Amino acid sequence: MPDILTTDALTREPADVYHGKAGEYLSSHRLADFRKCPRLFRKKELGLIEEGDRPAYRVGRATHTLILEGRHRLEAEYEIGGPINQKTGRPYGRRSKTWQRWAESHGKDVLTETEALLISEMEAGVAANPVASDLLSDGVAEGVVRAANRGMPCQARIDWLNPLRGIADLKTCDDVDYLEPDARRYRYAHQLAFYRAVLAEAAGETLPVYLVAVEKREPYRAGVWRIGEDVLGLAQKENEEAIRELQRCREEDTWPTGYEDLRTFDYL
Repeated sequence: MPDILTTDALTREPADVYHGKAGEYLSSHRLADFRKCPRLFRKKELGLIEEGDRPAYRVGRATHTLILEGRHRLEAEYEIGGPINQKTGRPYGRRSKTWQRWAESHGKDVLTETEALLISEMEAGVAANPVASDLLSDGVAEGVVRAANRGMPCQARIDWLNPLRGIADLKTCDDVDYLEPDARRYRYAHQLAFYRAVLAEAAGETLPVYLVAVEKREPYRAGVWRIGEDVLGLAQKENEEAIRELQRCREEDTWPTGYEDLRTFDYL
């Protein structure tokens, strides 16, 4: 396999720069919105629906930073801890004005001690899995690739690209025993097929794809799955159909919900 890391197909840029180009490029996240509901996609595109930043998202981002980029990057991007209430000896709550002033004074995202311990446990869980450890031992984290996919300008921010093994995406979960049904529910194959297709357009190589999942609670088990070629092929076909439908919606300026027709409920 040629070393894609030596080409100019993959670049590095801050997350805010990448997300700032959402109006110019289609991402797997935005295409997922469209597959779910074209009207939802359009309202988000127009800024009529604001996507909030939940605590789970912050912890998820920090987990990716620690596992994929290392503790030095985590400490550069996050402050850990919080102000202590001298009367109780316990940390102030996140919603308190004291805590908010303290967080603002540091100028970066903040993790509580509990959150920092959690992501450290997940890091150890991934490191303890020999397949995951080997897969993530060499490569580039959060590489950005841009190319046209079926005539649509697209972009992807890939969790991990191993020059010899392929694409790897890191997921956190409650229970790795249920990773496969979770993957079907959240359409992970569609996300990764999108990444692979954009990278193939940019670099001329179609790579294997892996999921690395780690539990968010004891015993912090981690597992690795290679996504089957037949699954990726079907997901890519559905992605391409969605892109064609998106192009049609733009041409006609029609944005349905997907539930306009009568449906029949005929099973128990």
